[in-house]
Amino acid sequence: MASILITCLLLMFIAYFEPTLPATVIEDLANLHPPSNFNTTIVSNCLKNPSLRYCGSSPMDLDAIFKFTIVASHLCNESKNPNCVESFPKIDLRNRPKITPLYLSFTFFWKYCPITILSIDLSNNSLKGTFPIDVLFCTQIHVLDLSHNGLSGDVPIQRLSCVTNLTILNLSYNHFSEIKISDSWFFRRFNSSCFFNSGILPSHGRYKIKAVMLLLGFPLVVVFTVGGLWWLCFRRPDFLPRVLQNEHKFTTVMLKAATNGFSKKNMVGKGDGFVMYRGILRDGTQVRIEIYSNNRGNHREYVEECKVLVQLRHRNLVKVYGWCSNRNIRALVTEWIGRVSIETWLSESAPCWKHRFKVLVGVLKAMCYLQEQWPEIGCDIKTSSLLLHENGDPLIARFRVGENSTSNKIHRFGILVLEMMTDQTLQEEFKGDETGFVEYVKMLYPRKLQKVIDERMKLTENTFDETIQTICIGLICADHQTCQQLSIGQIYNMIIKVHPRTNTY
Repeated sequence: MASILITCLLLMFIAYFEPTLPATVIEDLANLHPPSNFNTTIVSNCLKNPSLRYCGSSPMDLDAIFKFTIVASHLCNESKNPNCVESFPKIDLRNRPKITPLYLSFTFFWKYCPITILSIDLSNNSLKGTFPIDVLFCTQIHVLDLSHNGLSGDVPIQRLSCVTNLTILNLSYNHFSEIKISDSWFFRRFNSSCFFNSGILPSHGRYKIKAVMLLLGFPLVVVFTVGGLWWLCFRRPDFLPRVLQNEHKFTTVMLKAATNGFSKKNMVGKGDGFVMYRGILRDGTQVRIEIYSNNRGNHREYVEECKVLVQLRHRNLVKVYGWCSNRNIRALVTEWIGRVSIETWLSESAPCWKHRFKVLVGVLKAMCYLQEQWPEIGCDIKTSSLLLHENGDPLIARFRVGENSTSNKIHRFGILVLEMMTDQTLQEEFKGDETGFVEYVKMLYPRKLQKVIDERMKLTENTFDETIQTICIGLICADHQTCQQLSIGQIYNMIIKVHPRTNTY
């Protein structure tokens, strides 16, 4: 009797809702509740046929099962099955675009999918979105037709493979994603025409093109990668992380980039066998680049010399950043101080005696440091080579490794002293005649030195006497015989006695 009652209810529901299903069925289904004896009916059905899908659920959702029975009966009739009371063999919603999306939305129906359904046809409904995966709850089906829709995304191959009785699968005329070649085994079970214009099957032509591109492209990628790494390591290592850079080694390409291709605009000086440029490194550091035209010996010797120079640390020595050495170029990279040399400073600024004396003391301190710490390093202390820092300190900017003669260093300092204290006109007269210049000053010493002292120093009585003492020390140093008997330390002690407060400079 209970079974007959349920059947009558279903037939009454179908008769009432069939004309207006899409508009009202969701709302009406929400308001429907199972009759009081529905639980007894479901239990009875499960005892008779335990394979019914809702029989395995615990606890049973009677509301969902009741709605499932209502929708199942309606869908059975919509699919034109001959005897829906006895059997529900197929779901046929082809060409029903208005109601098909609604049925697909009833998850509770697909969850309890009748086990008698063997065929599902949802073709030609303009369905959008992804594969309607809920239909795969009907794991017993033999036929599934989703052709002529607008479905897209991935096909759930793993779920489909669980539908073991599936013999016909039609997914043609959709927009699914192309499967992996490794998954193509699954589709060999079916006729390839069922996937025409579905987007699923990989195009062998495209894969051939991809294979050819891979065969040609991979070597090219390797070549370009190796070439790029070679360029970074040997041409522009400054683009590498700092921990991977050789701190002191520069390349020709780096120096060209720093000086705009060694442009004339960046050239700041030129001498016998060298050219100087102002440059800006990639990190923004301003540098002075001295390029030698005579290549300064062989590569290995030059590099070893530079490795010594980068270790120098003194306030009166220009800091050496590094070097560049190859078959085409030898260069030394130092900090940028400016273009003002002591020679330019003397001729244009007319510095006072005190400042000139400070410069001499600074140069001598640097010479003492080199003599004590790096005796094998010589330096160029001509007024044209010495630089003046913005704080007034002198800086030795040019070096020579392997110059061990202390007497030569002292002699050069003596000439510097005389050039710092005497008139520029006198120096012009004896230009190129160093010996004549020294002999002339010696001839006037001490009573007639007034004639050759630079008047622009505006000496007082005290500073005049100190100037005479300083010139005396310069003459002692410039004398080739006397300088061989002195050390740079002794010269320093003699100088600071002239003006003791200078030791605090």
